[in-house]
Amino acid sequence: MEAKLKSIIEKHGKDAGRLMDILHDVQCEFGHIPCDAVKIVSKILNISKVDVEQTISFYHFFSTSPVGKNTIYLNDSVVANFMGREEIAKAFEKEAGCSLGNVSKDGMFGLFNTACIGMNDQEPAALVNGIVFTQLTASKVKDIVAGLKAGKKAKELVKSFGDGANASELVKSMVNNNIKKKGQVIFSEYATGSALQKLINKTPEDIINEIKASNIKGRGGAGFPTGMKWDFCRKAQGAEKYVICNADEGEPGTFKDRVLLTEIPQRVFEGMAVAGYAIGAKQGILYLRNEYLYLNAHLEKTLEDLKKKNLLGKNILGKQGFDFDVRIQLGAGAYICGEESGLIESAEGKRGEPRNRPPFPAQKGYLNKPTVVNNVETLASVIRIIEKGSEWYKSIGTKDSSGTKVLSISGDCKNPGVYEIEWGMTIKEMLDMCVAENVQAVQVAGPSGRLINEKEFSRKIANEDLATGGSMIVIGKQRNILKDVVKNFTEFFIDESCGSCVPCRALNPVLLQKLEKVISGKATSKDIDEMTRLGKMMKELNRCGLGQTAANPVLTSIENFRNKYEELIKIKEEQSVYEFDMNGAVKESCEMVGRKA
Repeated sequence: MEAKLKSIIEKHGKDAGRLMDILHDVQCEFGHIPCDAVKIVSKILNISKVDVEQTISFYHFFSTSPVGKNTIYLNDSVVANFMGREEIAKAFEKEAGCSLGNVSKDGMFGLFNTACIGMNDQEPAALVNGIVFTQLTASKVKDIVAGLKAGKKAKELVKSFGDGANASELVKSMVNNNIKKKGQVIFSEYATGSALQKLINKTPEDIINEIKASNIKGRGGAGFPTGMKWDFCRKAQGAEKYVICNADEGEPGTFKDRVLLTEIPQRVFEGMAVAGYAIGAKQGILYLRNEYLYLNAHLEKTLEDLKKKNLLGKNILGKQGFDFDVRIQLGAGAYICGEESGLIESAEGKRGEPRNRPPFPAQKGYLNKPTVVNNVETLASVIRIIEKGSEWYKSIGTKDSSGTKVLSISGDCKNPGVYEIEWGMTIKEMLDMCVAENVQAVQVAGPSGRLINEKEFSRKIANEDLATGGSMIVIGKQRNILKDVVKNFTEFFIDESCGSCVPCRALNPVLLQKLEKVISGKATSKDIDEMTRLGKMMKELNRCGLGQTAANPVLTSIENFRNKYEELIKIKEEQSVYEFDMNGAVKESCEMVGRKA
């Protein structure tokens, strides 16, 4: 074991900052991360054993115990449940011979739940040894498990390939792009390198001013002006700077970045190079979520091709001093790493816990150096602004939301998929576009966004009205809003909380308990008011975006679907009797420490 570990660590330059990569390789080599390996890794890297353990424990896809020769992660998103996930879970349990959350007795299969894997347009879906299987049926599950039992590799069980680059030699995936609408910016014709050619006779300040003039705002959800972010970073003290592409697309219901990385990765990398030139960075990092590991070879080949064309590397396109390169950093399953400072911590090999701000990443980011973090779609848009100009870009969309927006539309509609629209489209127009009927609600911007009812379908998709990072989940009238949607989202936030802030760590479970109390018919109207109070408290007291928006499923559902709550209130406040069993409450903790209650 020690010889293998030394080889892995040397491969990554004996750099403790590359701990994530080292742990990925260890897990791949041994099927898990053995306790003895933790000791050896910490010793060779000259870091605390606790530092290694805390990184392992933080991420969903790392494990210190065996997870089965064949590891199956079944998506547990709202849309997966809409599309029949329960039947698929039962089929896997039957065929694999173990229940969810466990490993079969023979160690052949490990079956686990996982959060959204970016396949909401083709559910139910699962990751089997890192290979994506979509639109699962009980029959398909039987064939997959039988094939694995027969000794076949998961990739050999993919019987048909998806469209576009999904069918290419380096991907060979059954995933479909489902591009339903192409716009003028992202999915338009573009000659690779056109934006970089424009840089040759322009200064970094020229580029930043052009991006500022375009009024482009971040496409990841926060909507911060991109040009302003670049300007802050360029002016920050320090010669060494970094560009990070946030490809940790973890918001349930979003999958558009997956499609961009599949079909136009060269535009994303070119956008990173443009950002590098503008801020004075020589190095870029694409932080790729582990669920998209199947795209890694495809992305590495794209980088290699760009270097051969001198669109990355030294003296790009012959411009002396214009050096920029990119490396890919794999995540390991943590929604919080979509938050830029949590992502930076993860890229440094640590737990993905958000940092206190200020200082902001543009001042002190990766390795405490000034860093720009931009979303995949943002960087793919930037090159079109440089190519066509800010005035052209501003002519698209609305006054306050320029350009186009790529939406991931899923749920109860006939045509789920990726749509590039101009900002300003109404929700009603969007529903007509994806052919959705009998709709009672739309979850705008994923669980962290807003659950809207029919009264808000005339609102516009725009930063000045309904802002979104791209996730749009259509909810039909046949769905139970509280049980099928709000409960799932609240459980998601409990699982994904980093646990750093007490309000996030403690109040999410309280909200779930009260929600379950409502659903079971045991709540009073006072419980609904209490949920609202606690949710607002979380918005005010949590330090990161996840914590501040974790109560949104409860808050916005109470705001727009209070009738759904009130219909379940069977007990009047004056009829309720509150009792507290102290011995029962502390029983579990007493048993843990061997003390009598």
